[in-house]
Amino acid sequence: MANADILFRLEQTLLARKGAEAGSSYVASLYAKGLDTVLKKVGEEAVEAIIAAKGGDAKELTAETADLLFHMLVMLAAKDVPLSDVLAELERREGRSGIDEKNARADAGKGTQT
Repeated sequence: MANADILFRLEQTLLARKGAEAGSSYVASLYAKGLDTVLKKVGEEAVEAIIAAKGGDAKELTAETADLLFHMLVMLAAKDVPLSDVLAELERREGRSGIDEKNARADAGKGTQT
């Protein structure tokens, strides 16, 4: 079984590319084009993963999901959000009903509206 540490290694590579010259790598070119380009790629990869899931081919779904995860990590790095924060949030939610979680977020949002 593959080790999830690859995500942290990849995160370090993506962070290192933030200061790199645009022509030096694909990721550096994404950063140079700006956040909208990064977000567009996340959206495109999400659609491709959905299409692959509908198609039923496990290999294609695996590849498209890897692309989506990769571009999500680029997005997080672009916004200076550590992967560890996302994982901590998932851990916080573990064992909690999705319905309860959604209701708690909705209730918290009601207190901030004027």
